[in-house]
Amino acid sequence: MSTAAPKRLANLWDDAKAAAMSEPERLVYRSNLLGSDKRVTNYGGGNTSSKIWQKDPLTGQDVEVLWVKGSGGDNASIKLDGFATLYMDKLRALKGLYRGVEFEDEMVGYLPHATFNLNPRAASIDTPLHAYVNRPYVDHMHPDAIIAIAASKNSRELTQQIFGDTIGWLPWKKPGFELGLWLEKFCLENPEAKGVILESHGLFTWGDTPKECYETTIAIINQAIEWFEQQTEGKTIFGGAAVTSLPADQRRTIAARLMPKIRGFISEDSHKLGHFDDSDAVLEFVNSKNLRPLAALGTSCPDHFLRTKIRPLVIDFDPANPDVDAVIAGLADQIAAYRADYTAYYERSKHDNSPAIRDPNAVVYLIPGVGMITFAKDKATARISGEFYVNAINVMRGASTVSEYQGLPEQEAFDIEYWLLEEAKLQRMPKPKSLAGKIALVTGGAGGIGKATAARLLREGACVVLADIDQAALDSATEELAGVFGKDFVRPVNINVTREEQVIAGFAHAVVEFGGLDILVSNAGLASSAPIEETSLELWNKNMDILSTGYFLVSREAFKLFRQQKIGGNVVFVASKNGLAASPNAAAYCTAKAAEIHLARCLALEGAEAQIRVNVVNPDAVLRGSKIWAGEWLEQRASTYKTDKDGLEEMYRQRSMLKRSVFPEDIAEAIYFFASEASAKSTGNILNVDAGNAQSFPR
Repeated sequence: MSTAAPKRLANLWDDAKAAAMSEPERLVYRSNLLGSDKRVTNYGGGNTSSKIWQKDPLTGQDVEVLWVKGSGGDNASIKLDGFATLYMDKLRALKGLYRGVEFEDEMVGYLPHATFNLNPRAASIDTPLHAYVNRPYVDHMHPDAIIAIAASKNSRELTQQIFGDTIGWLPWKKPGFELGLWLEKFCLENPEAKGVILESHGLFTWGDTPKECYETTIAIINQAIEWFEQQTEGKTIFGGAAVTSLPADQRRTIAARLMPKIRGFISEDSHKLGHFDDSDAVLEFVNSKNLRPLAALGTSCPDHFLRTKIRPLVIDFDPANPDVDAVIAGLADQIAAYRADYTAYYERSKHDNSPAIRDPNAVVYLIPGVGMITFAKDKATARISGEFYVNAINVMRGASTVSEYQGLPEQEAFDIEYWLLEEAKLQRMPKPKSLAGKIALVTGGAGGIGKATAARLLREGACVVLADIDQAALDSATEELAGVFGKDFVRPVNINVTREEQVIAGFAHAVVEFGGLDILVSNAGLASSAPIEETSLELWNKNMDILSTGYFLVSREAFKLFRQQKIGGNVVFVASKNGLAASPNAAAYCTAKAAEIHLARCLALEGAEAQIRVNVVNPDAVLRGSKIWAGEWLEQRASTYKTDKDGLEEMYRQRSMLKRSVFPEDIAEAIYFFASEASAKSTGNILNVDAGNAQSFPR
């Protein structure tokens, strides 16, 4: 469960800190403060601006420059280079070129002509909204408490009741040049107003100093929060509870069963990543009597809508009779019905020049008694989509309690979703990386080969679950990789691969974190060395448990998930040269590695009809960074070959045909090859990465 945030927004402005900044730096400071609290604005939502006098680089004269958040920026993390800069005199001149609302989209094409100082940051569609407000500092935010007013049926009356003449109100209008002119007119006619609420959209506030602008924004939001507290106290929310939440562990168990099935149904064209949320706000909504009618209305704020689609899909589930098998049996029909409904919405609303229909699957899946699942093209987008829907829940909570909640009219919603300017933005997106949308689980993930493999897969856009038995090493590897690739892409799980219950639980954890599984890299290992007469049964069994039974257990769980999803799968075993070539004083190790290789061949046969590929990478003598070479194994192999620790790596290098050392990154490259579409026609294969060893040539 999430911990509730304090009810009031804190005024975080620091005069001393702000005084030491330049005007552009104070804009960054203001933006970061506002973006740091999701009750002020959601990820990527809202906009801030300052009109700053600067020297023109060509004339040396002072000119007024609009600094405004650039397209695609996020207030919480934005830096100076995230702002577009435009000459105000040129922006004002654009009004003379405006041909009317039916041509307003063409005005976006003029914005680059107003660029100041060759700034490459693209200006957003909201630029005119900031330019034409006749105040030097402007905030445009999407606070839940304000949108709850804006999305109420009588939002104009509520705005007047709560704020009087301090805050004005404008009817719904799609963001663009025309809305910028509306704001200009409002400001000129209401010079004492401190801001305006846009119906179904959000809040504009302004001031004569950066501090005044910021403090006005915080004060207005707090005023709305306080009003809602008073008005909703003691009232029934969402019509009251219809069902009761299941215990937390049971909620996650159900999510772990449903997410791979949903993912399989919606990943035919491109693999999706999932996110699970069972916070208090979500559970209050999904458990309520008014869940279905409110969910059917969709969201109101354009930012909410673009992230969460026209409406969510409510899964048929009764927590009082939690028959998950029955739910799974009905999922195909429910998802097909949603697609048909979405397609009908597209056909009703499309224009002659509308872009082609996009993915008709839902983004948000609501499950009574369990929580919310969101799916998107990557983990960050899935998580953020969930956050946006929580914002929408908060809006519906307030609006439906004090008034009647209303979503965007269907045609207005369509015109935003399939806006040609939005389509152009989508077309400019970079090509996805080769493993984008894929989920990998790497056992032995905290060791040299495991961590190098995780890094290689992450570099290609995969999400990776690091599985290891060494918690300290696991924590360190997770922190390192998350620092490089982002926290959304990496998850740790402690798994002893010899323990069936831990393997099952670990895979379930991975599924809830990312939604399913596409790639298993079975890499957990150990090494032992002893003459056969000195090999104890305990040592023999330890090798077999980890290197044979462990590989069987993780493969079995991966196959179960692959078959549930029905979108193929990929297993890569990290075996060893010793699985093909005998080695003295290592009977237990060599035999277990040979078992791995033969298990892979068997699995390749079993998985082929389901497009599950299974291949093997055989390393040899990977000393650097490898955990198995950090202890007795190094001493034992040095003793076997009558050398010392320092000489062993050189001995292995000279023993190879190519006279080269083998590193963890070399093994990772081979694993990536088998995990990627570059090897799409390969299964049951073995790739040696040993710098050449004739004994281990596959035959």
